[in-house]
Amino acid sequence: MPSRVPVPLSVLDLCPVPTGGSTRQALRCSVDLARHAEQWGYTRYWVAEHHNLPGIASSAPAVLTGQIASATSVIRVGSGGVMLPNHAPLTVAEQFGMLEAMYPGRIDLGIGRAPGTDRATARALRRGAEGLSAADYASQVAELRAYFADRPAHDDPAHDDPAHDDPAGRILAIPAEGNEPAVWLLGSTGYSAEMAGLLGLPFAFAYHFSAANARPALSLYRRAFRPSAVLAEPYCLISVSVLCAEDAEAARWRHGSTRLSSLRLRAGRPSTLPSPQEAAERAYTGAEQAVIAEATASHVVGDPATVAEQLGLLVETTGADELMLTTSTFEYADRLASYELLAPARSFGQAGANPDAGAGHKPVAETTGLPETGRRLLRRIPSNPA
Repeated sequence: MPSRVPVPLSVLDLCPVPTGGSTRQALRCSVDLARHAEQWGYTRYWVAEHHNLPGIASSAPAVLTGQIASATSVIRVGSGGVMLPNHAPLTVAEQFGMLEAMYPGRIDLGIGRAPGTDRATARALRRGAEGLSAADYASQVAELRAYFADRPAHDDPAHDDPAHDDPAGRILAIPAEGNEPAVWLLGSTGYSAEMAGLLGLPFAFAYHFSAANARPALSLYRRAFRPSAVLAEPYCLISVSVLCAEDAEAARWRHGSTRLSSLRLRAGRPSTLPSPQEAAERAYTGAEQAVIAEATASHVVGDPATVAEQLGLLVETTGADELMLTTSTFEYADRLASYELLAPARSFGQAGANPDAGAGHKPVAETTGLPETGRRLLRRIPSNPA
């Protein structure tokens, strides 16, 4: 049995599409994996938002979250995350308010600032090719959270932004009003970390593609944290790319798919997830090997004991309150096995059965972010975030 990891474990699903497979199969595998994750005691199950990537099928987190919630009963489910530049805050509020109304106390709404795609696709999503500015993002987060309040957002007399004017004088985000999911901020830089701290929200850091920024960002989050009715103390998770197999050799072989996929992505030629055999048969130049090494340096790959030990060290060095594991393999059975092998390393019981587990409790109605929160935040956050 692997050693215990001293924090809850969760799942981040990118819904990988293997070469020769279909998006339909990939989506069905995600729902099946969620059922197993719940059975094995993982705390929460998040799906990511990516666009125009042949190897990732999770382009609509709200839809997939609903499917997963309906197929499970206690595990927390949600987005990791919804990329706010791609959506109107009202739309996100209505979608996740509906999910919270249908599955009360189980829904997480992770919000990200990056578009999660290339410029052309961002333009096609009709939110502009560029990401939101610091001011725009903070304002839209505040607007989004205000829709969950037990009163219409426009009832606040201080809400004087003409861009939000409604001909009827008020906007009712039904059924979002009174059905606020647990809101998280996601990020890979200090900007989102500081913003989460100032708002008193839980923070999720994307260690799986920005490991070098993890410790500074988490430190900034804790320094900036202001207790709120949602959260009395800082709570942060980090997402980690993990592949566990019965032995180290098998794990390294299966990880070949991710290594080749990472190379193609860095080269601007994203593809479906290649097989380990295809990855092994390919000849790599020295430059390509260097790119792969850099892209996968933070990945944790090996047998159960080795992986659990490395995850424990990661918790020790970052102070993370929770780890969210993301695993992509060519064969679905291998992805399933990776999570099953690590399940005994959990130090906590079935956290998903407890709505108050970790930072996953349902926020009380009074804690919804009012527009004034956004304005206060704008005065504190640098105009040129790192």
